[in-house]
Amino acid sequence: MRDYELEVLEQYDIEVKGTRKIRGAFFCDTKEGTMLLKEADVSDRRAPLLYLVLKNLEDDGYPNVDTPIRNREGNLTSVSKDGTRYMLKKWFSGRECDVKREFEILQASRNLAQLHQKMQWHEICGKRDNFEEEIVIRPPTGRHLRDEFLRHNRELKKVRTFIRNKVSKGAFEFLFLEYFENMYTLAEQVTKRLEASQYDSLYQESIENQRMIHGDYNYHNVLFTQGGIASTNFEHFRVDVQVQDLYYFLRKVMEKHQWEENLGLSMLDAYQGVRPLDSRELEYIALCLAYPEKFWKTANTYYHSNKAWIPEKNVEKLQTAITQTEEKLRFLENIFTFNL
Repeated sequence: MRDYELEVLEQYDIEVKGTRKIRGAFFCDTKEGTMLLKEADVSDRRAPLLYLVLKNLEDDGYPNVDTPIRNREGNLTSVSKDGTRYMLKKWFSGRECDVKREFEILQASRNLAQLHQKMQWHEICGKRDNFEEEIVIRPPTGRHLRDEFLRHNRELKKVRTFIRNKVSKGAFEFLFLEYFENMYTLAEQVTKRLEASQYDSLYQESIENQRMIHGDYNYHNVLFTQGGIASTNFEHFRVDVQVQDLYYFLRKVMEKHQWEENLGLSMLDAYQGVRPLDSRELEYIALCLAYPEKFWKTANTYYHSNKAWIPEKNVEKLQTAITQTEEKLRFLENIFTFNL
């Protein structure tokens, strides 16, 4: 550990027995248990909100979350000599959810439903007196999905215009142009279907009831420990439609399992065994899955990168997004009875 990182730990009223470096962070063995020191991913303004959400989960019977630790000054972030901001968080001895093990995937699905039941901002505000400081700001609110889809559609057309005008084209550019019309047509169809759906009422209801989401719920952020499942890295939390988390987790798993229908159905059943979904939420998941997000994301990454050299991995990602589209649409038809 570098000197200024050791200096950061000295700002805390804890006894550190030893440290272990991992990618982008340090495990710290302390008398209070394992902790994690890493560069802060939230602003000083949002840090108290993050603390409040996680502390509430702890007090509400969900202890295994990576709650930030206050330093001697009472702050949730600490600054090193070089000006870098750090956050020290509770951590857990365990391993990430194994995406190859169906049992663990289903456990993680149930765990997500349990989190959603407890992540209600109004209820947290009602317990505000339990905390030392008055929270005067609210969690951020997620953007309306229609606005997201329309923005993605515009960006796809921008990438096409750029590639068309490019004199020297490679494998990525030719592949993108070959499949653009199919993918863009699909994107427009999903956007129109969204506008005719019940999503708007679901979104408005979620905002009014201040329902919060994890914001980055994937198998990397679910740890299996001796004390049960731990959920980590809530830095992207916000008020939004809660099944956004379920859609994201389902998509990440399904991409690893070639859209295997039985597993996808089991994940939905596992979640609904804890928190049943209404027709609007199921339609929302289907619409998000139907949108060619991976095709858009890969193209957008290309557009904002150094286009003089396109990594082979980017070509592979684009090809995967294209080839999995048919499997995904079959999955939607059989699991959600969803057709465009």
